[in-house]
Amino acid sequence: MTHFDSDGVSIAYYEEGEGTPILLIHGFASNAHVNWVYPGWVRDLSRAGRRVISIDNRGHGDSEKLYDTDAYGAPTMAEDAKRLLDHLDIERADVMGYSMGARITAFLGLNHPDRVRSVIFGGLGYGMVTGVGTPEPIAEALEAPSLDDVRHATGRTFRQFAEQTGSDLKALAACMRSSRQKIAPEMLSELQPPALVAVGTRDAIAGSPQALADLIPNADVLHIPDRDHMLAVGDKVYKAGVMDFLARQD
Repeated sequence: MTHFDSDGVSIAYYEEGEGTPILLIHGFASNAHVNWVYPGWVRDLSRAGRRVISIDNRGHGDSEKLYDTDAYGAPTMAEDAKRLLDHLDIERADVMGYSMGARITAFLGLNHPDRVRSVIFGGLGYGMVTGVGTPEPIAEALEAPSLDDVRHATGRTFRQFAEQTGSDLKALAACMRSSRQKIAPEMLSELQPPALVAVGTRDAIAGSPQALADLIPNADVLHIPDRDHMLAVGDKVYKAGVMDFLARQD
């Protein structure tokens, strides 16, 4: 991973390949390698002639760990992504985010439409508008002394995943309490870049992909068959749909 300074915060990123740039933004408690390298996204996109840049969001992976909830928020993390494009002298890029990364991608597209050629929202549908779950039980699960002390089912799932990815639990708790800003339907109606909403048919977290796409002027839906929120990430249908969508932007 390479690091750059994003308004005083050290942000890590990984880069591979040459060609049309695409920025990948991972989900909560994940990182660039878990979300994008290990499932083969970086390899496949670079082989398809893309310059692939994957960021570790603040508080995640190799990026700086912050413990103040005010240091997070999806709009704030979207600014990290924009500054990374600045740092790499990339004028415009396709951007794909998964779950929390999709929310960050939406704010990037809304606040900096001139920098975003297209957006791909993976693992997040109408939950972008309504919100996804209640953050406090998850934050408390991350702060619990051990996994054995966690009784909340969803909190336990997040705690297990955070431990598997070797995450800083205290930093993730701060992020969880501030990263899930809802986006009003009228804001999404102003999203300019072409969009693809890709959600597993068994995803109980994301919300309806069609309901989200209906709010966006130029959006397509990709249903990822028989995949839940976790297993959709590296699915071959997801990859094929994204490759087709990107090819149509060329």
